[in-house]
Amino acid sequence: MGISAGLGGIGWFYSGVLLDTRRQLVYPERVLAVTGSTVVLADSRLTRQPGTWGLRWVGGLARMGPVAEVVDGTVRRPLLGGDVPEPGSSAVLDTGPWDDPGQRGLAFSEVEVPTPVGPAPAWLVPAPGDTWVVAVHGRGGTRREALRVLPALHELGLPVLVASYRNDGDAPPSPDARDHLGDSEWEDLEAAVRYARRHGARRIVLYGWSMGGAITGAFLDRSTEAGAVDAVVWDAPLVDWRATLRQQARNRRLPPGLSPLALAITSRRIRIDFDRFDLRRRPPAVTPPTLLFHTDDDTSVPVSASRALAAAAPGLQWPLRYVEVAGPEHTAAWNADPGAYEGTVTSFLTEVLAPWSL
Repeated sequence: MGISAGLGGIGWFYSGVLLDTRRQLVYPERVLAVTGSTVVLADSRLTRQPGTWGLRWVGGLARMGPVAEVVDGTVRRPLLGGDVPEPGSSAVLDTGPWDDPGQRGLAFSEVEVPTPVGPAPAWLVPAPGDTWVVAVHGRGGTRREALRVLPALHELGLPVLVASYRNDGDAPPSPDARDHLGDSEWEDLEAAVRYARRHGARRIVLYGWSMGGAITGAFLDRSTEAGAVDAVVWDAPLVDWRATLRQQARNRRLPPGLSPLALAITSRRIRIDFDRFDLRRRPPAVTPPTLLFHTDDDTSVPVSASRALAAAAPGLQWPLRYVEVAGPEHTAAWNADPGAYEGTVTSFLTEVLAPWSL
């Protein structure tokens, strides 16, 4: 009885963490020195990640290039622009080293999308085409997630609507002030797609990171607007909530049997059917051509789920192209090699959208 009650209490607590809409940015890295155009960080698995990164600290954001040297417990990386950190600063590696589309050299406007929970802000980056990209960030992320790929999409002539959704800090909160893990958030994406269509979009490309995969998957399964979608790009998408929560429970060193209990508690609390979020077993009603990136060292959303979906896709009659990137963490496939990533996105969209022209 005592053990069961204890597990139940831990399960309720873990469920609460999962549904909590509050976000707190932590700064786990340490700036040891800045020498000329080089920043020296304490060596860690994260500071050694390959490619181009942001370095964020309270009051500043810099862009860093690939690792130049790892020696004596330190990592040296070139500073490519932005602010210059003070030695001794606490910092965090940031996948998106910009704050708005203007910093990427793109004209944009702030617009409001009328969602079921109220007006949600979005960035609109105009372009000549009538196929629009609607970009959806992940849980705990922000619209900044899309800034990395905006120039490549703009080069293709695709207008981009970078959406926000309930509880993300930009859009209004949900009525119960809880995350719904994609089960309600897809309605805000539907509102964004309808906004795009009212403003000239004839066809839609969905682009989602992390839980943006769950949100776009639910949209493709449930929305009357899903038929307008010609293509999907996913980066480290959440395509199986159960697999993701098992991995995150392991990250927290929770008892192995806790995940099913926490899932059951969460299901009751927000009335979510987790079966609908296992896209390998329950693919969406609409399955457009899809490009899926995942990194092999992702500790947040398991790469195994993306591999399993990619293996099953032919049998599901789902035209899905899978690209696995070695080395970096969650949603960092672009950071590892921006040129290769953007080239893959460009060739995929050019091929898929060719019948309607770009």
